[in-house]
Amino acid sequence: MKTYLVQPGSGIENMQLSEIEKPILQPGKILLKMLAWSLNYRDLLVAGGQYGLGLPSPLIPISDGVGEIIESSTELAGFKIGQRVALSFFPDWQDGPITAQKTKKSLGGTSQGLLSEFISCSPSEIVSVPQFLSNEEASTLPCAALTAWNALFETTTNLPEKKVLTIGSGGVSIFALQFAKSAGHKVAAISRSVQHLNQLKELGLDEGFDSINNPKWGDTIRKSSFGEVDHTIELGGASTLPQSIKATRVGGEISLIGVLAGNEAEFNPLPIIMKSIKLQGIFVGSIAMFNRMNLAIEKNKIKPVIDKVFKFENADSAFAYMAKGNHFGKICISI
Repeated sequence: MKTYLVQPGSGIENMQLSEIEKPILQPGKILLKMLAWSLNYRDLLVAGGQYGLGLPSPLIPISDGVGEIIESSTELAGFKIGQRVALSFFPDWQDGPITAQKTKKSLGGTSQGLLSEFISCSPSEIVSVPQFLSNEEASTLPCAALTAWNALFETTTNLPEKKVLTIGSGGVSIFALQFAKSAGHKVAAISRSVQHLNQLKELGLDEGFDSINNPKWGDTIRKSSFGEVDHTIELGGASTLPQSIKATRVGGEISLIGVLAGNEAEFNPLPIIMKSIKLQGIFVGSIAMFNRMNLAIEKNKIKPVIDKVFKFENADSAFAYMAKGNHFGKICISI
């Protein structure tokens, strides 16, 4: 079968399309024919050697994908042959609070990823995907969507109505906007692109702020008619966190998810103390959360936003496209 292999640290330019043996179905396992995948910023970090040490080498990249069950050597409780499913980012995190043991194994990181024609896994590692979604749309759910869902509804203070701030226009940010609006929340966003802000408004964004012309956008948001926010979905890292703190109200919360703007800036934690802000790191989510999220996606008919789809044979071009950082929504690969 065809698969992609990368030596962590060698960069995406050295990712190779290779021929390896198709997985032999072991007792208690199922075989998936993969249909589509989606990229996350993490995939670039892994390929560039910026995602920790001790990763498998060579590594099959990508954590997010959807496939069809074609064979099984065990009872398929709740599933059936021919069904489309997604794999969990953390195969061992079934439910309950996050622990080091539950997150020790992560696809496309500490264990082999999914960018292959076929994948063997345990039935406990898969989740049924909403059937109204295309293969590419369904492939975007395991990491970006679940991270946004966890931040907004699982690891949070649930309020009947709150003001939410998102950063940028990548997968997590757009899912956060879609989920928040479906729950009746108001949403503001900051972006370097006015065009992207206009696109976000078409998805229901209440207020958009141009971070290029408003470098102190935290104060701008706080003084605007939108006002201080209850919950910030923080994806920039140390470079944007000070402004996120300014935009967040006293007693509010910040879900710290990514470091897209870099992590070299100095950070003063005193404003967090003075405003009694809850700062919570979010690392994807459990299989139980994944199932709850899918129910909400079905109920609200939420359609993931896809920027571009690449063919499996051109997967390296998908990585290069993501590295440019100009996309709106998710970047997908389809077989």
